[in-house]
Amino acid sequence: MKKPKKNDVPGPGIAAFFDVDNTIIRGASAFHIARGLKQRGFFSSRDMIKFGWEQGKYVLLGETKEQMENLRTDGVSLVKGWSVAEMAAIGEEVYDEVLALRIFPGTKALLDNHLAQGHEVWLVTASPVEVGRIVARRMGATGALGTTPEHEGGYYTGRLAGPMLHGEGKADAIKILADERGLDLAASFAYGDSINDQFMLNAVGHPCAINPDTKLRKFALAQGWNIKEFRDRRKSGRRGIVKASVTGFVWVTMAVVRGLTAGVCGPVKKLFRSRKSPYGPAGQD
Repeated sequence: MKKPKKNDVPGPGIAAFFDVDNTIIRGASAFHIARGLKQRGFFSSRDMIKFGWEQGKYVLLGETKEQMENLRTDGVSLVKGWSVAEMAAIGEEVYDEVLALRIFPGTKALLDNHLAQGHEVWLVTASPVEVGRIVARRMGATGALGTTPEHEGGYYTGRLAGPMLHGEGKADAIKILADERGLDLAASFAYGDSINDQFMLNAVGHPCAINPDTKLRKFALAQGWNIKEFRDRRKSGRRGIVKASVTGFVWVTMAVVRGLTAGVCGPVKKLFRSRKSPYGPAGQD
């Protein structure tokens, strides 16, 4: 019997690719994982100071090649020696405690609709692939693509097993996946919220911007792409936390800033409060 060629294999040949942060989940998934890790004592004061410094540069200077490389290098080195199994277990707990409650119902409906049509559904994130896989499995998706930290013997080595899945890297990844699985990208769909997702969106025949940032909204309008808004547009719906973790790979950035603030600013405030001024409480004229 003649062996079927890849494109003769039965199957829909259509996929839907979803970014995770602020597309499926409100806020940054890596931030919530980081909080879970911090609560369980995975971070030291030295880690906080180191990442607080990098985060400060990121906020002030924006996303630069040097900054991305620093975040990539420092982020992966921070998990060196950590147990892969333990990290996965914590991720499962955080999903139940936090992430499941932050899923956009509108995006969930889109994802479910693709599954109902027999489409493959893949999550594509710059966060560690373990994070993406947890969310994908819990939502019934086909799988996830993400940044892959290297591990040996069940422990992270502090190196990456491949490139960081960010920007053009997402488009490259789904093209490789499409070739491996016989997917028709021209008939496929992609959803993202950031201008950095434009490459992935451009790689398919049916792109859609979900909860887009200002740059992606303008780009999507110029391209004639669909735009869907599932956020609360009030003041509380601003994207500060996502902007602070756009690389996704930084497991700890926001938690570190919080820890740094509590660890450094707290004692300083306490010191000032303990000093009595002859002119009354500090801050009064």
